[in-house]
Amino acid sequence: MAGMSYPEPVVENYANPKTCFFHVLFKAASLAFYILSALFIDSFVIIFVVTVLLAAFDFWVVKNVSGRILVGLRWWNEINDLGESVWKFECLDQESLARMNKKDSWLFWWTLYLTAAAWLVLGIFSLIRLQADYLLVVGVCLTLSIANIVGFTKCKKDAKKQFQQFATQTIASRFTSSIQSAFSVV
Repeated sequence: MAGMSYPEPVVENYANPKTCFFHVLFKAASLAFYILSALFIDSFVIIFVVTVLLAAFDFWVVKNVSGRILVGLRWWNEINDLGESVWKFECLDQESLARMNKKDSWLFWWTLYLTAAAWLVLGIFSLIRLQADYLLVVGVCLTLSIANIVGFTKCKKDAKKQFQQFATQTIASRFTSSIQSAFSVV
């Protein structure tokens, strides 16, 4: 079989395949466990605890690892001395953000939204079947998914705003220095 070439695996198109894998793993695991557990497990407590733990692992991985690596963003929320909730954002500089892999970014954002949509659909099914206990599980998982969506969306908007402010300041300072150098010649 010498000389035969095999097609490149699809994973090669991603700049961070391991991060992409773990970004999707906990989302898929929590959804799959929740859906399949009713077939094999009779204990609601076990289903609740394992599903919520998997969703919490997903929340943490997305917020603290895959968000930084795949899209260059990180967010958190603090309570200040006045008891007010304050959003904090971190992002890479514009040059680094421009070099981010588009497929990594696409995977990040689509799985973030699709996971929330899946939990919403499962919540509707629980509501239709009048299963309030399972609706609680879905509610916790949906809340964690939406928290990441809100956090990263605000972070992305903040990064764009910071870039626009930086660009405006840079243009203004160059314009000012050009005018000053023009008048210093005279």
